[in-house]
Formats: sequence, C-alpha cells, structure tokens
Amino acid sequence: MVVGAFPIAKLLYLGVRQLSKPVANRIKAGARRSDFFKTYFCGPPAQVYHWVEMRSKMRIMGFRGAAIKPLNEEAAAELGAELLGEAIIFLIGGGCMILEYSRQAANSRNKEDELNETINSLQTQIGELALTTETLDAQLREVNRLLLSFPPPRKDTSDGS
Repeated sequence: MVVGAFPIAKLLYLGVRQLSKPVANRIKAGARRSDFFKTYFCGPPAQVYHWVEMRSKMRIMGFRGAAIKPLNEEAAAELGAELLGEAIIFLIGGGCMILEYSRQAANSRNKEDELNETINSLQTQIGELALTTETLDAQLREVNRLLLSFPPPRKDTSDGS
C-alpha cells in the first residue's frame, strides 16, 4: 500500500481553526471588560442585530408597526462580544479556506505547467526525429542514385583456372 504525501498544510489550517475559538474567547472577555470596546465595537453591532432580529420576528408574527426597545448596555455588550467572537471565528475559517484554495490553485497551475513543458519537449523531439528521418531519407535516395548510375558488374562465366 502506497502512502501519499501527508497533507501538512491541511493539518496546519485545522490547527489554526481550532485555536481560533480560544483566541475569540479571550477577545470576547477583553471586550466585555473594556468600556471602549463595549461602546464602539460591541454595542452598536449588537443593537443593530437585535433590531433586525426583533423586526423580522415581529413581521413574521404579523405585528407591522411595533416599536422595538433597544437592549440595555450589559446585554448589548454581551451580545456584541458574542457577535465579535463569532465574526473572528468566521474570518479565520474563511481565511483558511481562501489559503487552501490558493494553495490548490497553485498546485494545479504547477502541474499544468509541467504538463505543458513535457508536451513541448515531446514536440521538439518529434521535430528533431522528423528532421533526422528526412536527412536519412535524402541520404538513402543519394546512395540509390549513385548505385543506379554505375553499370552492374559483369558476371564472368569462364573458369579462371
């Protein structure tokens, strides 16, 4: 049984994706503690997410003009931190996917280039063999022409003894 090359790049991508969760959790914890992150990074996306979610739920249930109350600061910070963590995990996973795609594309380009080089080499060899064949054919015609220009040797019927 032949074992192919170990896909080390895929293993590394998997490791990066697995490490993204703890990294995202640390960033979420930092965002919960920091007032700057609560105010500018966690709060506004959480409020927008809450508004869109509640608006869609209200429309599904048939309440068209109902006002939606914003989340309190603590709930917005918690939801925003969760959204931030999920966005980080999604971005890391997407980045790994893009890197894997570009790696596969580069591999297929390399294989195609090697195949093109092989085809060009074979075409060059065919051209050289055709030229050699033409040269040998011309030499054979020249030898035949020379042989036909000389009269055939006479057969001696007398005994030389």
